[in-house]
Amino acid sequence: MRINKYIAQSTGCSRRKAEELILEGKIKVNNKVCTDLATTVTEYTDKIELEDKILTLNLPLLYIMMNKPKNLVVTRSDEYDRRTIYTILPPEFNFLKPVGRLDKDSEGLLLLTNDGEMINKILHPKYELEKVYQVTIAGTINKPQLAKLREGVDLGDGVTAPAGVYVRKNGEKRTTLKFVLKEGKKRQIRRMLESVEAKVISLRRTQVGNIQLGKLPLGEWRYLTRQEVNYLKN
Repeated sequence: MRINKYIAQSTGCSRRKAEELILEGKIKVNNKVCTDLATTVTEYTDKIELEDKILTLNLPLLYIMMNKPKNLVVTRSDEYDRRTIYTILPPEFNFLKPVGRLDKDSEGLLLLTNDGEMINKILHPKYELEKVYQVTIAGTINKPQLAKLREGVDLGDGVTAPAGVYVRKNGEKRTTLKFVLKEGKKRQIRRMLESVEAKVISLRRTQVGNIQLGKLPLGEWRYLTRQEVNYLKN
């Protein structure tokens, strides 16, 4: 979005007045004075200030979920030019922010919104909102391995909190596990399983709190219902 349009929409002034503010050196973009009228900015990724007051767009609050496929990164742009979730979402959702992350090789439930208060509530450890995952590993898993996963694993950046880990299907070639976590360290489940010498074949998030992925097709999205939004807000 052009900088003058952003200023006009966030302050209610005219675009001509916005251009005057820019030329007068009263606008900062990412902490630097901006006097270039051709500058483009993006909500959430750029910080725009008018005389040290942060400007935000008056956009309606939206809440969606998507069933993220593998091989997509959860970011707006990628330094390695990999495909992102925004390549398959409608362009009008580019301003929505993902609530947490799923790594490139994982799939499943991903919430997106522009409601910053809700994002903080979902991600803040004090709310202990459970996230549920279905994980398939190569081979079998034994009781000592399960006990270690459940009690907590030292990942180098801290010990994981106690987790719910349940065997759903145990076979010689592969085993299906259910993980229930109340925290979200980077690549946590994969690193936990690596610590007990288990190899992940697939990882899929199926639930956040009471919000379930259900039968939403892979790669598709839908709006959250009013009941789902109220649940996350309260």
